[in-house]
Amino acid sequence: MQENYKILSYYKFLNLNNLKKKQIEIKKNLLNLKIKGTVIISSEGVNGTISGADNDIYLFENFIRRLLSFDNFDVKNYSFSKIDPFVKAKVKLKKEVVPIEIKTKQRRGNYIKPEAWNDFISNSNVMTIDIRKPFEYEMGTFEGASDPNVKNFREFKIFFDKFIDTNNKKKLAIFCTGGVRCEKASDYLFNKGFRNVFQLEGGILNYLNNKDIDKSKWKGECFVFDKRVSVNSNMEQGTYEVCFGCRMPISQQGKRSEKYEYGVSCDKCHDFLSKAQKKRYKMREYNMRLKNYENYS
Repeated sequence: MQENYKILSYYKFLNLNNLKKKQIEIKKNLLNLKIKGTVIISSEGVNGTISGADNDIYLFENFIRRLLSFDNFDVKNYSFSKIDPFVKAKVKLKKEVVPIEIKTKQRRGNYIKPEAWNDFISNSNVMTIDIRKPFEYEMGTFEGASDPNVKNFREFKIFFDKFIDTNNKKKLAIFCTGGVRCEKASDYLFNKGFRNVFQLEGGILNYLNNKDIDKSKWKGECFVFDKRVSVNSNMEQGTYEVCFGCRMPISQQGKRSEKYEYGVSCDKCHDFLSKAQKKRYKMREYNMRLKNYENYS
């Protein structure tokens, strides 16, 4: 069994065509290299997170650069895991690399490097916004960052429009997990004529990977879109798990709630699940335990 899996998160904005053919070639390469994870390709570029052996990840990077004819990723982040964080290889065709209704052909943002981020967001003329979802903000964020409390990018557009109207002299510092959502947000704001938007280059993962930061302003854990659920400030697997009832992350404190039942519910969904749903989830959990027992007996 492989002891350590290398995880690559990346994106590249560029014009692509013949997407179906590229989808087939990428899927074939992933299977040949025994790499798992998700790759999203669209007419505006590629975005993905994959895991595998160190050398196989290296070979995939070379392959996809050749296939899509580019020299360097816009952003890439590495991390490692003792467990394989993905179940299988998937290559999806999408209208956008991130489905938030803004077509982006090129990067137009102002980028703040991780080692300069602390000083930048400490400036009194800078407003720091976490543009991830509320549950991600709740798990961890930067000191002083605000949560717009919006669940999709349609709502973010409304939030940004209000910000421009009321805070047009302030600088806006935005961040997300790996940077790609910020690319979309920056593009939207630039199209609105707002130039005082700055984004954390490479996102939270790039910041946590940076060893030149003396004192981290990151507090908590960062949600990741795989079986690890979260990573801590050392980029190691965090303490969160996923509720089987609502698929939301559960903290260790949440697991101490009377409403938490493994495989069934957590404090966030217990009161909203019907009796039929809870019964079905309990039966599913029982069958899974029985199957595991039979496999190891």
